[in-house]
Amino acid sequence: MNRNLPHPFGKLARALLLGAVLACQHAAQAAITEADFLDEMPVVLSVSRLSQPLNEAPAAVTVIDRDMIRTSGFRDIPDLLRLVPGFSVAYTRDNTWAIGYHGMADAFSRRFQVLVDGRSIYGSAYGAVNWGELALSIDDIERIEVVRGPNAATFGANAFLAVINIISKDPSQTPGAFVSVQVGEQGMSGLTARYGGGNDDLRYRLTLSAQTRDRFETDAFEGVNAVPVKLYEETQTYFLNGRADYRVSATDEFSAQFGLTVGDWQAGHSGNPEEPGGQDVSAQFLQLKYRRAYNADDEWMVQAYFSRNNLDSPNQPELCFDTVESEVVVCPDGLPSPPRYVATGQRLEAGIDQLQTRLNLEFQLNRRLAPDWRMSLGAEVRHEAVESQRYFDTQDKLDGTLGRAYVNLEWRARPELLVQGGAMLEHHYFTGTDVSPRAALNYTLAEGHTLRLNVSQAYRSPTFFEQKGNQNYYTTSGTPVLQVIAPSDPLRPERILSREIGYVGQYPALHMQLDAKLFHDTIYDYIKNRGTPGQFENRDDFTVRGGDLQLNWQPVPEMRLSAQYARAFIEADPSIDKDLAQSAPRNTFSLLARYDLGQGWTASAGVYRSGRMKWLSEGDITQAFTRWDARLARRWIWQGHEVEAAVVGQNLGEDYQEFRDTNIFSRRVYGSLSLGW
Repeated sequence: MNRNLPHPFGKLARALLLGAVLACQHAAQAAITEADFLDEMPVVLSVSRLSQPLNEAPAAVTVIDRDMIRTSGFRDIPDLLRLVPGFSVAYTRDNTWAIGYHGMADAFSRRFQVLVDGRSIYGSAYGAVNWGELALSIDDIERIEVVRGPNAATFGANAFLAVINIISKDPSQTPGAFVSVQVGEQGMSGLTARYGGGNDDLRYRLTLSAQTRDRFETDAFEGVNAVPVKLYEETQTYFLNGRADYRVSATDEFSAQFGLTVGDWQAGHSGNPEEPGGQDVSAQFLQLKYRRAYNADDEWMVQAYFSRNNLDSPNQPELCFDTVESEVVVCPDGLPSPPRYVATGQRLEAGIDQLQTRLNLEFQLNRRLAPDWRMSLGAEVRHEAVESQRYFDTQDKLDGTLGRAYVNLEWRARPELLVQGGAMLEHHYFTGTDVSPRAALNYTLAEGHTLRLNVSQAYRSPTFFEQKGNQNYYTTSGTPVLQVIAPSDPLRPERILSREIGYVGQYPALHMQLDAKLFHDTIYDYIKNRGTPGQFENRDDFTVRGGDLQLNWQPVPEMRLSAQYARAFIEADPSIDKDLAQSAPRNTFSLLARYDLGQGWTASAGVYRSGRMKWLSEGDITQAFTRWDARLARRWIWQGHEVEAAVVGQNLGEDYQEFRDTNIFSRRVYGSLSLGW
């Protein structure tokens, strides 16, 4: 082994070397068949839009399946990403989540493409992923495919660090009625009711859900003097989701989905009375898809969807600008309140309105060109619009249209060598035209053991807020007195050049799968807010390097274990962003184990370890922590109905900080009961 290899690569390099040695050893064990292995190699769709076994995909992928979702005990979708190597997950505030992959993590998760059944939920206004507004029950998820690395060649701008593709259950998988109830500590309760039905040609499902959460301890302490504050984070969210699939003919199928969400979310804390005290949320979407499939390799699809997300803060306190202290404060009582002006002794508008809409049309064609050639190509056009007088200082609608076209090719050059390449051509309303290419080689060392080389480039376009954000306070005569956010000069998109070497191995004798990768990424034109007034600008380049390791093991039929480990380093000059180098925890680790105890009983445990890190934007430094979760459940048949009862303990160890030093996640327990018939 090369002793000059950079130290963060050491452990992963040894894992790759071990995999290659074991591959040669196990190649001779012809008596062991795939049936002896814990599972077949998972098939994924999210990397090149071609159906591929995990070891033939051109990038690293983590699959979170139904069994992992259930045994984890998680009831919020972002929590499931703790099962992906290299991911950092934290609840922030106002029913929002922060998610990072190898650092650069902030409150908006701006560098991910998140899809639900092919529908993008990436917010164009601020880049936020609106997890709390998803009209999707965790009980309706079939699996989640996470592409660990840039994937703009397939999904365009904002598939910058990773793609999170959430795939819901087909209506044929959800026949009959289903009810699930959860009740627990820390204000946690949930009710989900679903009904699925139909016939051979028409299948449908309808899901109704109500969820209540109160994430952290209400009483907290802030600052070096331990000033007591109260956090208000209780949320109530209700949604209705429906899907229907109609088989038009032996080759054609039409699918329709819709979702409606409303929520009453508390927000803010007593230490900052000028912040909104609550939010009224509403979101809607409609998605239509027509698909013609001649066989597994020859099909085409056209899809259209519309989404609308609205956020109101009707209880926003009335604010004044104190010209003596040069700060915004809560207005004293008994003062006049002109509509949207602020000055000493004058009031600012109450309420924050944010409205985002998206209309998207997409076409995709998959075709086998020859016995050794496959292709996926497509095109997409999207119109996005944003309205927010508070954050853009205008009553006008801000909007833009982007267009993209892509192609991905797969060539079986030799039985052991798979060559793949692709590119996305995209024109964005802010940054113009860019091309995001990718090239990959998958080489089979021996049966079940594959090395992967991957080089790709991706872009992240600036959000409306980064490019056109404009927040001002005025006197009653219209004179500006304070500018908090100023529009930016034309921004260039962030660009990432990613290089990785990976290994995927199957070990039938050990009933184990191993997935490891080393990566070296360079990020160019990093977009950063430069102070007061806030204005975004492009900064210099920096590098991120390290590796991921993922292991699935089933030593006996009754036990399944999934382990993930990641090590990452960010090398960035402090002038780019003084907190950037600390935004990646040096080490992250997770372990989920499940054991079948017999007679319907199952026990599972999860361990989640994160190193010390600094959350960007409004986050704080959070110390290293280890979280322990456990679940005990039993399934049985009662009067012909399938019943499952479970008790889940979360964070059974010490309390830890999440995103902010005031956000204390404490020990909590909840019970769950589900009934299907």
